[in-house]
Amino acid sequence: MNHIDHHAAPLLLTQQQVRDYLPALPVRAALSALFQALAQERAVQPAQTLTLFPQGAGDVITYQGVLADAGVFGAKLSPYIVTDGRPVISAWTSLMSMQTGQPLLFCDSGLLTAERTAGTSALAIDLLARQDSRLLTLIGCGALGQAHLRHVLSLRDWQHIRVYAPDLAGKPELQQQLQALDPRIEISGSVAAACDNADVIMLCTSSASPVLDPATLSKPALITSISTNAVNAHEVPPASLAAMDVYCDHKHSTPDSAGEMVLASQAGSWQRERIVGDLADLVSQRCTLPDYRRPVFFRSIGMGLQDIAIACALLQQAQAAQ
Repeated sequence: MNHIDHHAAPLLLTQQQVRDYLPALPVRAALSALFQALAQERAVQPAQTLTLFPQGAGDVITYQGVLADAGVFGAKLSPYIVTDGRPVISAWTSLMSMQTGQPLLFCDSGLLTAERTAGTSALAIDLLARQDSRLLTLIGCGALGQAHLRHVLSLRDWQHIRVYAPDLAGKPELQQQLQALDPRIEISGSVAAACDNADVIMLCTSSASPVLDPATLSKPALITSISTNAVNAHEVPPASLAAMDVYCDHKHSTPDSAGEMVLASQAGSWQRERIVGDLADLVSQRCTLPDYRRPVFFRSIGMGLQDIAIACALLQQAQAAQ
C-alpha cells in the first residue's frame, strides 16, 4: 500500500469510473496486506456506528479505518433512506491523508463493497481450503454470489463448480452468463444436490434463516457465509457452530454481529473464545489450520478497514492513470 501522492488534488470518482478500474484492481492482495498490517498493529479498526435519522427517515452506518503504511484514514458512509417509494441505499467512501490532513478520494463504493466482500471470502478460501479441493459450490447467485465466483475460480483446480439459487432455473440469460464465465459451472436443482461431496461451499444468500445444515453434508467441507443485514441473520443453524472449526474476518467484532454467533452465545451452546482465528491470525500464521475431521466455517460481516484498503488500491490506480 505505497505510492500515494499525498499532495495531489482530491479525486471524485463516480460508479462508472470505479467500474472502469475494477478489472485491474488487486483486491485479494490489498486485503492480504491489510490483515498483515492489522496483525502487526499498523492498522486500526474502530467499531462501526449506526446513526438513526429523526422521525424514522432512515439511518446511516459509518465504517472507519486507519492504514498507517499507506498513510491514510477514512470512512465508508452507507445510508438507508426511507422514501415514499423504494428505500434509497447507497455507499460512499472517503480517504484522507495522515500526512497533510487533506482529502484524497471520495468515491461511489457500491461496487467496491461487493468486491471487498467477495475478495475477503476468496482470501479465506485460499488460506483455509484443502489444496486438493476439487468441488466448489455456490448457494445464491445475485451480484455478490457472482462476484464470489469471479474471485475464487483461480484458487484451486476445480473439477466441478455447482451453483444453486431458488429462481435460477427460470433465468436462462443468467445461466448463459454463468456458463460464459466458466464452462465448468453446473446448475443444481437443490441445495442438497449442489452440496453433495463439496469441498468448498459459499453461502451468498439474502436469507435471514438457515439455508444449510452442516450436519447433513456427506463429508466435512469449508463453508463461507456473508449473510444479510437482517437482525440476527444466519445461513447455518446457530447450534451447528459447536460441531465446526470456526474462523472469521475479525474476531473482535464479528461475534457481536453475526447472527448465528449471537444466538449460539445466548443459548449457551457456543462461546466466542472458540473461534480458532481470524484473517489477521491466518495471514500471519498465528493460528492452527483445520484438519477437516469436521466441517470448517468462515464468517465475515465486513469491516471498515476492508473498505479503506480497497479504496486505497483504487486511489493508487486512479493517480497512476492521471
